[in-house]
Amino acid sequence: MLPASFASSRHHSRLSGHSSQLLRVATYNIHKGVRGLGLRKRLEIHNLGLGIEALDADLVCLQEVRLFHHAEARRFARTHLGWPEQGQAEFLAPEGYEVAYRTNATTRHGEHGNALLSRWPIGDVGHHDVSDHRFEQRGLLHVPVVWQGVEVHAVVVHFGLIHSSRVRQVERLAEFIAAAVPPGAPLLVAGDFNDWGEKLDAPFAQAGLTRARAGHERAQRTFPSRVPVFALDRVYTRGLHCESATVPRGAGWARMSDHLPLLVELRLD
Repeated sequence: MLPASFASSRHHSRLSGHSSQLLRVATYNIHKGVRGLGLRKRLEIHNLGLGIEALDADLVCLQEVRLFHHAEARRFARTHLGWPEQGQAEFLAPEGYEVAYRTNATTRHGEHGNALLSRWPIGDVGHHDVSDHRFEQRGLLHVPVVWQGVEVHAVVVHFGLIHSSRVRQVERLAEFIAAAVPPGAPLLVAGDFNDWGEKLDAPFAQAGLTRARAGHERAQRTFPSRVPVFALDRVYTRGLHCESATVPRGAGWARMSDHLPLLVELRLD
């Protein structure tokens, strides 16, 4: 069942209806494009494509994205809308968008990582390992984007499950930014921070980044998707001001992933 609010076409252009003065950024953990367990497991990657197009974002920051997974490809090969031949990032990108993807973790049958889909031209793609221990493979995807003639640096992250690991990952992120991002350049860090206790804002502030917030805090909760309680998905910025922050809701969005997407509109300071 597709969400009723989704556009009927999977095609998109660089043109958009929102203000050219606002950078529209979405972050979304897509749960590898699959939901359910056992015989109830279902492929959601096609619905996710419609949902991502409907967000109409300039930048879409994705986590838990697969380039390939042999077991899932075999399982869904004969379904009506089967496993895509492309990697998921390429498959999900609306027409005209540029794609950056890097693997974070390798598994028995495949891998997964972070992706950026951009309506605007992108520069050299970087990747930095921030794994804190051998049981969790984590990485930073760094992509410079030329938006309205300004180079904005986007970093897509998926932090660890242990608080002390997340704090160290913020520290390593800060070191990476100092080395790889020009001091005066606008910067956004988006992703799934797994920050259940709301404890990362202070470490990010020490690194010079502010959480993008607007409106009622409860309205920005993204997890779990059916009854959101936690604001795990966030955007932190430097040199950008948050004008709005919204979380799409409804049965269609709740079906596609265990997370809801967060959508923010940013303006240059």
